[in-house]
Amino acid sequence: MTISLFRRAGAWLAGFFALALVLTACGGGSDPLDDSGDDAASGGSSETITVGSADFPESQVIAELYAGVLKDAGLTVETNAGIGAREAYTGAVKDGSVDVVPDYSGNLLLFADTEATQASAEDIMSALPGALESEGLSVLEASDAENKDSLAVTQATADEHSLKSIEDMAPVCGEFIMAGPPEFQERAYGVKGLEEKYNCTFKSFEPINDGSGPLTVQALTSGDVQVANIFTTTPAIEDENLVVLEDPKNNFIAQQVLPLTAPDRLPQEAQDALNEFSGKLTTQDLIDLNRKVSGEQQMNPADAAAEWLSENGYQS
Repeated sequence: MTISLFRRAGAWLAGFFALALVLTACGGGSDPLDDSGDDAASGGSSETITVGSADFPESQVIAELYAGVLKDAGLTVETNAGIGAREAYTGAVKDGSVDVVPDYSGNLLLFADTEATQASAEDIMSALPGALESEGLSVLEASDAENKDSLAVTQATADEHSLKSIEDMAPVCGEFIMAGPPEFQERAYGVKGLEEKYNCTFKSFEPINDGSGPLTVQALTSGDVQVANIFTTTPAIEDENLVVLEDPKNNFIAQQVLPLTAPDRLPQEAQDALNEFSGKLTTQDLIDLNRKVSGEQQMNPADAAAEWLSENGYQS
């Protein structure tokens, strides 16, 4: 019995060492439980890039576009949609729970430097990196696509008062009720800016907290208000034949779409992919995407983004 047991043990040990030799030969001496070598051999990255967004549809669509572009570049990506307002998603970028999020150049500059006075796209982009440095944040290249504030009136109001610009409206501002988001009353380019630059003081201000959405548009088209703060990528401008008043004194600052991240957070291939994408995105793209998501189609942001990506040569 004892001899039999020794023989079995010897046979088992011999088999174990033979298996070990096979594993060593196949693995090149690597730990078979360590999969880092596979990633290195394939040229991929095991790190996941998290793309976040603010809590409104356009930001969510752009975030899905970013995610698709990064996947097309061979990167591992997940999304974290609807984080909240700028204070919330910048905090998420700082603490590393989010790696990149779409933002708008002008308001981002004012967030980092409340005393900033830059208005043009070029001046804002020159000032932005330095302003963000103290916040531990950075940006990639800005897109030509822009969603900025504007003042819009109906075609009937424009015709009645011969309005083409905010300057034309100044003499009749006292007759108009204006609609806009509550914060428009406090921002430098809001009610205060219109008073200072155009001597335009409205009869009253109607706060509507839907980001120039359907409630604001309805108030304008129904005649409850005569002028409204409408963002320039709002499909209703085209759909309702609204007139966006020119802003010759540059009260409304540039708001280019751009990726917000942190220094050294994104690998170079991610930066290159997002910069290339920013060179393709247009304001009309944003209008069309917003129409799909917020209009009658009511598309999911991910589906609308996937459609755009496919049409523009991306495989996500």
